[in-house]
Amino acid sequence: MFDPTTLEIYRALYTSVAEEMGIALRRTAFSQNIKERRDYSCAVFDKGGRVIAQGDHMPVHLGSMPMAVSAALRTLRLEPGDVVALNDPFAGGTHLPDVTLLMPVVQSRTRRPETLFYVANRAHHADIGGGTPGSMGLATDIYGEGLRIPPIRLLRAGEFDTDVLRLILSNVRGSNERRADFHAQVGSLTTGANRLIEIVARRSESEAIEYAAHLITYSSRLMRHAIRNIPDGEYSAEDVLDDDGITDVPIRICVSIRIKGDKASVDFTGTASQVIGSVNAVEAITVSAVAYAFRCLLGPDVPASAGLMEPIAVHAPLGTVVNATPPASVAGGNVETSQRIVDVLFRALSDALPDRIPAASQGTMNNLTIGGIDARTGAEFSYYETVAGGMGARPGQDGLSGVHTHMTNSLNTPVEALEYSYPLRVCEYSLRKGSGGAGVFRGGDGVVREVESLVPARMSILSDRRKHSPYGLAGGDPGKAGRNFVVKRGKRREISAKGSWELYDGDRVRIETPGGGGFGKPN
Repeated sequence: MFDPTTLEIYRALYTSVAEEMGIALRRTAFSQNIKERRDYSCAVFDKGGRVIAQGDHMPVHLGSMPMAVSAALRTLRLEPGDVVALNDPFAGGTHLPDVTLLMPVVQSRTRRPETLFYVANRAHHADIGGGTPGSMGLATDIYGEGLRIPPIRLLRAGEFDTDVLRLILSNVRGSNERRADFHAQVGSLTTGANRLIEIVARRSESEAIEYAAHLITYSSRLMRHAIRNIPDGEYSAEDVLDDDGITDVPIRICVSIRIKGDKASVDFTGTASQVIGSVNAVEAITVSAVAYAFRCLLGPDVPASAGLMEPIAVHAPLGTVVNATPPASVAGGNVETSQRIVDVLFRALSDALPDRIPAASQGTMNNLTIGGIDARTGAEFSYYETVAGGMGARPGQDGLSGVHTHMTNSLNTPVEALEYSYPLRVCEYSLRKGSGGAGVFRGGDGVVREVESLVPARMSILSDRRKHSPYGLAGGDPGKAGRNFVVKRGKRREISAKGSWELYDGDRVRIETPGGGGFGKPN
């Protein structure tokens, strides 16, 4: 048994550790991608590698991070002061720019130091090598996407392994910025470890570990209760990605959700086989999307622990775009396919819970990367950004306009920070009026983002929902599909959803993002 008041205290304590880790990372990072866009996540794990608490960070990171921690603990035996780095999508990672660091939290007062917890963070580095600046261009296998890091020790006994760090930094653009961001990640882990040791010193080791286990059990019980409130039955849906960037063939994603009592099974049988282009998702991404969709059925104060997934079984057939095998390219699986998986999950759940599920949001992250040599400093630069769009309308409310939705919880790069840090100029940043789907409740509008390059550069876009619009629900109209353009000497040319292009001084890239679907049949 446990005391409910004490349990709530521990929920707040462990969550505050993850949140403070995020604050430390944001304040000490060098790249705009981490300190302004907040493209990072932090979490606390028990000594068995089960997640206890997470910060209010990126859903696509948080749901998949436990698999990365498990892979690291299977591969290496960590000693005090060790820090493991990995980004391998086939070992619990997402895509290569997302680098996870893991540190054991050790109680050193005893004669034999004992690991009590683990702390981990994941940050999107603005470049991790590969064929294009930003490491988000089209590739036909993972080797073309950048440096793949299996679980390795980045720090040994509290000191950076200089050979490992030198190897990594020799294979990325903007190595000084990458080095600084790695140091920021390590500092974030140290902050989390110190706070956990303080909790143990104040509350006792046995109680801290006991209530960590209670939080996991409590989360499981709340999820079971939420599933029990879904009518028993089977609910199915499907949707498509526009293409993989190599061919024009739509890529189908199917799901069947079976509810029986307090358990759910989620089956993606019927989904398309993995493809040549980079929209393949690994199993960790698919599990993360399922965790997010069901987490949305709970209240905001439910502990975000390993217990949430205990009553949910996920079957993602091997060799499909929701569980790709090596050496598939996966950069877009994390950012685009994850969004479509959420779309099909919500569409299926809308049959069971029609008064709770929103219409489709924009369904893409509109990934934009621009890189080259900054003429002002002579240094390499890599700018990466995801662009907001429209949220789907909800039962009883319009969708929000110009927001990041579902698997991303990032912000924009402020115009001032972007123009200060890069040889770029923002020419337009506005809402795309009328792009939300009509309905009794209207979908949110997308965004127009037009950026001019002041130097010759290589630009890549990885986007979707350019051919197939975000769906409406209950008779609501779909949102408008997105559009991409290159503007040269004032002449606008529409370009594809995925690819890379050369920009010259004065060229602009213009992205018009999708609107959200409407809810309810419009008058």
